[in-house]
Amino acid sequence: MAGLAQGRREPRPVRLPLANTHASWWRRRWRGEQPTDSLPEPAVGDSADLLGSRDAVRQALACLPPKQRAVIVLRYFADLGDAQIAEILGCSVATVRSQASRALARLRVDSAARSLMSLES
Repeated sequence: MAGLAQGRREPRPVRLPLANTHASWWRRRWRGEQPTDSLPEPAVGDSADLLGSRDAVRQALACLPPKQRAVIVLRYFADLGDAQIAEILGCSVATVRSQASRALARLRVDSAARSLMSLES
């Protein structure tokens, strides 16, 4: 650096990396966002679709017997395991599994549940 203070130019192997580093730094600066006084409005989703699918789920679950409905709700909406569901309902783990299997089979046949599945895909 003493050469710069005395007005001499640095040798080429020193100048080029310095110039390239400076140019790369300048190119990397991001100028895409400008500060403003007010924030833009957030995107608003369509909640009508959510309400429609929520009603369809309730209708499909209402067609199930109480024990099957409880197993499905605890398994898929409360994210509980079979042992936890069995403890809550006061039955065996095998009963929970059979009730879940029967409930899912019934929902596959139910036209309201099928229409809900076609809406989601």
